[in-house]
Amino acid sequence: MNHATPLLLLPGLMNDARIWNPLTTAIAGERTVHVAPTHLHDRVAESARDAIAAMPAGAFAVAGFSLGGYVAQEVCRQAGSRIAGLGLLDTGARADTEDAKQVRQRMIQAVEGAEGAATATFGQLAQGFAARIVHASRLQDRDLLNLLFDMASTVGSQGFVRQQRAAMDRADTRDLLPRVHVPTLVVCGREDQITPFSLSQEMASLLPDAELVAVAEAGHMSILEQPAAVVAALVRWLGRVDGAATCRADSMSSAAVGPDQPFV
Repeated sequence: MNHATPLLLLPGLMNDARIWNPLTTAIAGERTVHVAPTHLHDRVAESARDAIAAMPAGAFAVAGFSLGGYVAQEVCRQAGSRIAGLGLLDTGARADTEDAKQVRQRMIQAVEGAEGAATATFGQLAQGFAARIVHASRLQDRDLLNLLFDMASTVGSQGFVRQQRAAMDRADTRDLLPRVHVPTLVVCGREDQITPFSLSQEMASLLPDAELVAVAEAGHMSILEQPAAVVAALVRWLGRVDGAATCRADSMSSAAVGPDQPFV
């Protein structure tokens, strides 16, 4: 019988399930894995609600990349004691600044331009992201760039708009993180321009049981730019999650106590 902890994975902005392919390929058959979309709602709380509902009963681990990291933290807020582990990749805990909200609003306005122009505008916008989201050494990697553009096309212009609105309205979660007493992994590309490494350092400092991993020669798309390093960190984290879950189950059995109350 497979006793590995079920895993919920959450993609980032303009990403579909393929953002997690390096990990899901590496752990195929080892545990129940569900990749929940993050482009169907314009509120982080709604994406978190749907993601939780898709998981089997009981405890599970959750990992989110970029925008998915915001949703993962909200999953922790909503799911309480069901959370067995938390993974945060190239993301942050702070709410958007007013300047950041204005930038997002301008992108939304560009995508929602004149009728008939939106698709072309979105395609141009998606292609223009490359220089900001990958390390300079990967700007000629056509396979990587084509994957990024294809994922963006799958999410589509309206999915992109919903994601931007969700990010704009997200809550600051720095009050939540000190109460997340589960094995946690914080990963960030060393040259991430979107969510700089300092944000990962801040999250790791707030979390009670966090491993912080800086990925060399990687920008924002660390899991695709340096998959071996990121997957190794994620597999190590899942081992900690499974070990902690086993110890907790043994302790609860011997003490004959009920489950913990939610930590929020």
